[in-house]
Amino acid sequence: MTIPQTMRAAFIRATGGVEQIEVGELPVPRPGPTDVLVRVEASEVNHVDLFVRSGGYRTHTPFPFVIGRDLVGTVVEAGSGVASFEVGQRVWCNSLGHHGRQGAFAEFAVVAKDRLYPLPDGVDLKETVSVLHTAATAYIGLVREARLQAGETLFIEGAGGGVGSAVVQMASAMGARVIATAAPADAAWVQGLGAQAVFDYHAKDVYDHVRAVSPDGIDVWWDASGHNEFAQCLPLLAMGGRAVVMSGLKGGAPTFPVGGMYTRDVTLHGFAISNASTDDLAHAAASINRMLASRKLRTRVGAILGLADAAQAHAAMAAGAVKGRIVVVP
Repeated sequence: MTIPQTMRAAFIRATGGVEQIEVGELPVPRPGPTDVLVRVEASEVNHVDLFVRSGGYRTHTPFPFVIGRDLVGTVVEAGSGVASFEVGQRVWCNSLGHHGRQGAFAEFAVVAKDRLYPLPDGVDLKETVSVLHTAATAYIGLVREARLQAGETLFIEGAGGGVGSAVVQMASAMGARVIATAAPADAAWVQGLGAQAVFDYHAKDVYDHVRAVSPDGIDVWWDASGHNEFAQCLPLLAMGGRAVVMSGLKGGAPTFPVGGMYTRDVTLHGFAISNASTDDLAHAAASINRMLASRKLRTRVGAILGLADAAQAHAAMAAGAVKGRIVVVP
């Protein structure tokens, strides 16, 4: 295809509220020797995108800064040092819009070759883009941080959300036993993803239920809810248990029971996928592609919006107004 000089994009000129998002014309970026120019076919919204846009997650944002992290699309040009991708190939990426990398809410995006992956044949583009960020988060958290092993028990809080749903599926695929909390409306969905027990997170005695179904303790506690109930959950952990936290940027200051940690060799792992190395992301991508190819990675798309609705997409994500993932198409 003939590459135009300009493109439509959603971008910001300063961090702040959704009113900072503009949609207009920008020059089509040019790939360097180790980059690939991709025609974007779909992107989506993640909570971290809101934090970057607002300035809550401080990172380099050269203005005008195109927002958006994930994309699926087609290669239209490859740098002279790129041999792994060819024009016309379908690809995906889940690490744009951070640390100076321009984002995916545009008609075209430049992606470094070590952050780009082939898209399996026959997958639904909109469903696929909606799970790329969450699935990679789940993989890295379970493998690199929690070191989850087959036969272990994982307790995931907030399993009905994007990351929580991906954690349930990844952990189940790894051979773990999964216990979860979710809203009643999400219970059947979470159980269908592989959770063996799902409890209503509203229940005052929810942790008693967790203890009853795991009398020997849980090996990994992952909080995707942002509540971070350390004082109540750490006693549930078995000797050598691992706790993973990756939400709660705007939360309060939870009680931290030090004694319950060091007397049972419990370790606490906080991580953000934005800090993941390209090797971490590549390992996650290989697992994601296997699950996509075998149709074993499920997601819920709650809304599909156009690029002109980028501010609306961010506002809907912030308000929790959409059940499921919010996909944005150019």
